[in-house]
Formats: sequence, C-alpha cells, structure tokens
Amino acid sequence: MEEPPSDAARHPDRVRWNARYGTGFTASFAPHPLAVAALALDLPPGPVADLASGPSGSALLAAAQGRAVTAVDVSDVALGLLGQEARRRGLDHLITLVPADLRAWRPVPGRYALMLGTGFWDPAVFAVAVPGLAPRGVLGWEAFTTAARQARPALPAAWCLRPGEPATLLPAGMTVISQEDRPDGQRGTRRGLLARRDRPGPA
Repeated sequence: MEEPPSDAARHPDRVRWNARYGTGFTASFAPHPLAVAALALDLPPGPVADLASGPSGSALLAAAQGRAVTAVDVSDVALGLLGQEARRRGLDHLITLVPADLRAWRPVPGRYALMLGTGFWDPAVFAVAVPGLAPRGVLGWEAFTTAARQARPALPAAWCLRPGEPATLLPAGMTVISQEDRPDGQRGTRRGLLARRDRPGPA
C-alpha cells in the first residue's frame, strides 16, 4: 500500500476514520450480504472494486474466488488491517490497497466485473463509479435511506438515499436486478441495489 501524501494524511475524513479503526477496534472481516449476493451472480471476467472498503470481508471473499480486487478507502489504518488479514490468508497478491478520497478517485472505464459501495452515499461518487463497470458487470450499492433519520436524527440528509434512489439515478444501459430496503436495528433502514451494465449492441 502506498503512503498517502502529507496533505492527504491531514484530510478530516482520514483523521476521523483512522481514529475509529485505531487502537481497540477489532474487524470481523465478515463479507457484506450484498457482496455475497453479487459474487454469486453470473459475472464477467475481471476485477472487483470495493469503494469505502474499510477492513473489508467483501474484498477478501472476492479474492478468495480468484478475483483481483481494488480496495479504496480514505483510511490508511483500515486498509492496513485489510492488508494484514489478506497476508494471513495468502490473498495479498490479489488485493491492491488504495488510500484515497473517493471524491477524487476515478475508476478505469469499463474495467470492473463488480463494483461495490456498501457503507456510504455520495451521488457524485455513484455517478463516477458506474462507467467503471465492464459490459455485463454488476453494481452493488447500499446506504441508509432518509427513513433512517427517524432513528438517527443526527444523520445528515445528504448521506441518505431519497425515495427510489439509487436506482432512479442509474444511467441508460443499466438494468436493475433488485432494490430492497432492510431494517438495521436502531441504526435505521438501509436500501441495497444490484444492477447490471448491459452488453453493448452491434454498431
């Protein structure tokens, strides 16, 4: 994993998440249910991108299936935990750790068989992520809905999906596989989306 530049090291999100994943945090490395469902689909050949990955069990599951994985997170501490576990499992050669703010990161167009975003919401990042999918590639995204603010009033509305989102924000050429809400105890309601990029038609 590359060290973040000195200015990036002072990024407020990096400082906040590094503190969360610092001393006393124990990662479960359990894959996200949406990632499990996505990896069970008929995916095209190619790598996986795990956005805002944290110490991701989803990245480890994809790598265990033989997929190259790019794990992107603003927290280099979280990525360090993921890297340690990947080495312990003999999967580190398949996982590339990228310490980056997702608002500045850009995927290679048409590269990824699966792109996951399972812990945050930013419509600008969502819009940038979709073109990174390969033909027949799958997008898996989950975030809190506005209904979650009933249980968590301090949760910023900008971090929450509005009615119909994220499916309503998909560009042409994407087919929704499923979009479902699920309760998350006292944390509030989350909505998960699986969608596939269509294969281009003949010119």
